[in-house]
Amino acid sequence: MKGPWTFLMALLLVACSKEEAPPEPVRPVLSVEVQALDQQALGRFAGNIQARYETNVGFRVPGRIARRNVDVGAEVKKGDLLATLDPTDQQNQLLAAQGDLARIEAQYINAQANARRQQQLFDRGVGAQAQLDIAQTDLKTTGASLEQAKAAVQQARDQLNYSELHTDHDAVVTAWNAEAGQVVTAGQQVVTLARPDIKEAVIDLPADLVDRLPAGVVFEVAAQLDPATRTTATVREIEPQAQSATRTRRARLTLAETPPGFRLGTAISVTLSSAIEPRIELPLSALQEVDGKARIWLIDPQNQTVSPRDVRIIERSADSVLVANGIKPGDRVVSAGVNSLKPGQKVKLDEDAR
Repeated sequence: MKGPWTFLMALLLVACSKEEAPPEPVRPVLSVEVQALDQQALGRFAGNIQARYETNVGFRVPGRIARRNVDVGAEVKKGDLLATLDPTDQQNQLLAAQGDLARIEAQYINAQANARRQQQLFDRGVGAQAQLDIAQTDLKTTGASLEQAKAAVQQARDQLNYSELHTDHDAVVTAWNAEAGQVVTAGQQVVTLARPDIKEAVIDLPADLVDRLPAGVVFEVAAQLDPATRTTATVREIEPQAQSATRTRRARLTLAETPPGFRLGTAISVTLSSAIEPRIELPLSALQEVDGKARIWLIDPQNQTVSPRDVRIIERSADSVLVANGIKPGDRVVSAGVNSLKPGQKVKLDEDAR
């Protein structure tokens, strides 16, 4: 009887001695969704919104500025008075011209009367031809002087009108270059007016970047204080020569749209990018190198497992890497902790992935 019982006891002891292998632990991982990059960033630069058309205006006559009627930043309408000169000189010139005109008008009236009288005497046969010719010549000369005097009066009146500086279009005053009491010459720049209807973005670009700008470069323009206010832009013109101090060239960009937040003087941030062949960028921590080969770990979203995938490195930077083949947009890749993973291992995705 001892034989069978002994055998059964031995079997039980063997079964109890065999421990079941523990299940593979579920490992929490960080992950990212693969996205294809089709734009290459070329840099970000600061600038501002300016008017495409600016006018530097001044008085058409010399004089001393008597009054400034508007300040910098003021919006003016066509015909508004900007500033005035002391009109004393122009008024005196007008009075002198009007006096000359009155004197010549009197002379012209006398010349007309003398010409009529000599004509009547000659017609009755008691006047000499020479006297008639002198009277008619004097009438013509006085008539020419009269026209000249009238022109002088009109010119003096215009000079008086020029002592007032008006705007000939709707504008915004952006700068004053002279103050009240200052003596200015004719044509000297006094005030700068900007037309607010057409605006553009103005930035300074490094000269070496300008030389290698691709044809399809895209400018993303955003307000610095409100990044949600943004639009795209294209190059209108770039200064041909770089500034000697900064080695930059000023670029003027035509805006695709002009949001209301883009007022004159608004500080903007301009990002440059160009179209490239689609490529995939991953964080450097997602890359694992084994036996000289680069690989990543793909996540099966349904089974919550991982599997390795060999990739080819195109470009590497301090914190990211560009890869090709073996991966496509929409795949989810482990972005941290790749060195402790095993094929088929269960993982727990981070909250962002969910």
